[in-house]
Amino acid sequence: MKKLSLIVALLLFGSGITMAQKSTSVKPPNGLQEIAAYSLFYESYRNEAHERAAKFGRWIWQGMPEKIKGHPRFELKKNLKRLVKVYSGIAEKKQDPSLKEAYLDTALTISDKMFEKYPDAKDDHYSWYISRGRLYQKFASVLDNASVKAAENYKKAFDLKYEEFTNYGNGYYIQVMLQEMIGQNKKDEALAVMKKAEPYASEKVKDAFNKMRNQLFDSPKERLTFLEGRLKENPENTEVLKSLRDLYEEQEMIEEARKTSEKLYELNPNYENTIALADFAISNARNKMAIKYLKEAMEKAKTDKQRAEIALKISDAYLNMEELRDAREYARSATNFDGDWGEPYIQIADVYAQSVSKCSSDRKMDRKDKTVYWLVLDYLDKAKQIDPNTANEVQRKYKSYSSVILTNEEKFFWKPPLEEGEDFKIDSSLRKCYGWINETTKVR
Repeated sequence: MKKLSLIVALLLFGSGITMAQKSTSVKPPNGLQEIAAYSLFYESYRNEAHERAAKFGRWIWQGMPEKIKGHPRFELKKNLKRLVKVYSGIAEKKQDPSLKEAYLDTALTISDKMFEKYPDAKDDHYSWYISRGRLYQKFASVLDNASVKAAENYKKAFDLKYEEFTNYGNGYYIQVMLQEMIGQNKKDEALAVMKKAEPYASEKVKDAFNKMRNQLFDSPKERLTFLEGRLKENPENTEVLKSLRDLYEEQEMIEEARKTSEKLYELNPNYENTIALADFAISNARNKMAIKYLKEAMEKAKTDKQRAEIALKISDAYLNMEELRDAREYARSATNFDGDWGEPYIQIADVYAQSVSKCSSDRKMDRKDKTVYWLVLDYLDKAKQIDPNTANEVQRKYKSYSSVILTNEEKFFWKPPLEEGEDFKIDSSLRKCYGWINETTKVR
């Protein structure tokens, strides 16, 4: 394919395409003056008439004139970049693979000439490497070894401006480069790039780095060894600490995960690290500690959704401690932060159901206790009404609680008899232990 493309190129461009040609006396076509040929080239370039632009601009990259008589603003560097676009634009429209490759070879030849002509233009080199890498990527099905060459160009750009390149294109190009390194089993080189780039990477790019590191290690133990080694280099590297915490949790290394969470909190007691400590306390049934950190996280939360979720977690912790009034308070708080979320209403239903268990713990449940379940069902109905996503959970709990409400016979022998639909107060008039509830339901 390569030989064929060069033959086609020679037919297209004549001896002028020869790489060795260095002459600055190459003349424009059709006997035109340089300024006239340049004007035709530039007009064609602007109108994306690429083949016409190549006809009137070929002499520029073949002769490499620094100046054009009568055009003081002419810049060779800028026009070489335009010519790369011209020839790649022609290649894009060609159906014949041989012609496509021939034009791409010319675009790459011009690119090489740019680097040779301006060896000290490092700022320009950065963007040129990226452009050339993108060219290889775009025409990977045509150019030999294109993905490798694209990655090589991106690596050169990274070496020039690694802080800028790390997040260039939202981190797309550094990820392309690293995936190619991983594919070539260049493990140490890929790890070195990530280590250098990580302090400047966005959260999205950091997440990508973590996934790539997982590809590089044969086992969690190997990755742990690597991360612990990096931590020795810098014990306050929060990104390494986060990765270690996640890995410790995956491997159920609970004590190590706890210590790492505490270290992160010491270094930066932000929302994320505070919540992590709270979740750790929850998972280990340390409810008082969980409540402490959750209340602290509440003050650091940025959205009502976060606040609602924290409030429900606090309610859970209080419920686990059988502090029912506080459990209800925080569940209500969650509904204030997110009125379309059904889970807090289910939580209140559970709080009231637990109040029955608590009040009747030393005796048999009677018909007074059973009236509280009307209120429980009210909250389950509310949850399903505002949040259809809770339907399955509500249905499951409904079956459990509806089976223990008052029977018709029990309602009949109530004094006075209870009528379906009438208001019914749940408070200390039932029993002292229900005084804190102080809500009205309806007879069912």
